Amino acid sequence: MLTVELHTHSSLSHDGRDPVDLILEQAAAVGLDAIAITDHDEIDASLEAVERAPEYGLTGIPGIEISSKAGHILALGVTEAVPPGLSYEATLEAIRDQGGVAVIPHPFQESRHGVMARITREQLAQADAIEVYNSRLITGRANRQAERFARSRGIPMTAGSDAHISEMVGQAVTRVDAETNTAEAILEAIERGGTTIEGKRTPWHISFRQAAGGVKRRAISGLGTLFSR
Repeated sequence: MLTVELHTHSSLSHDGRDPVDLILEQAAAVGLDAIAITDHDEIDASLEAVERAPEYGLTGIPGIEISSKAGHILALGVTEAVPPGLSYEATLEAIRDQGGVAVIPHPFQESRHGVMARITREQLAQADAIEVYNSRLITGRANRQAERFARSRGIPMTAGSDAHISEMVGQAVTRVDAETNTAEAILEAIERGGTTIEGKRTPWHISFRQAAGGVKRRAISGLGTLFSR
């Protein structure tokens, strides 16, 4: 069984803080076997991580968190960015056209762009997998809803720390029953449901700090855009 982190953000995300090397360093320190950096609508840091992961004894899985019209969708195994703003179905299709795996993160958390605010349960069931444990939870209710739904439909399940700072990498992991420690084998195992979930809550003060940092960085970016005009 491999220990895999499938949902992290680097400084390339508008609300992320740390560069690739710090994320990989933390992943190795906590004993992960593989990791995906899944920045918001950006893929360059993820591709860098794939190249550099072997230096840390890790396997890198390319990925991105896409801002679809319905909400956030993780694309694992893609090497080109899927454009934001597509419909739910079109986003799934674009991921699969690249041979990727479409995972729906925190689907029942409307405040964090969970898709269930805009799609039906039948549409959710079209995903390749559902993230049923996201460590950036408040009460845990949304995670339980996601797990109940996935189990009731027989949909593969994943977990992710959703770390926006390197210290939180590995808070939630997916144990993957893969034949080899390669991105391809890991994704195949996820699709067939060869996973178990482990996770613990991100401390509330760190979640708050991550969110506040994202707001500050967006404000600074907005001011920079304004003054460049």
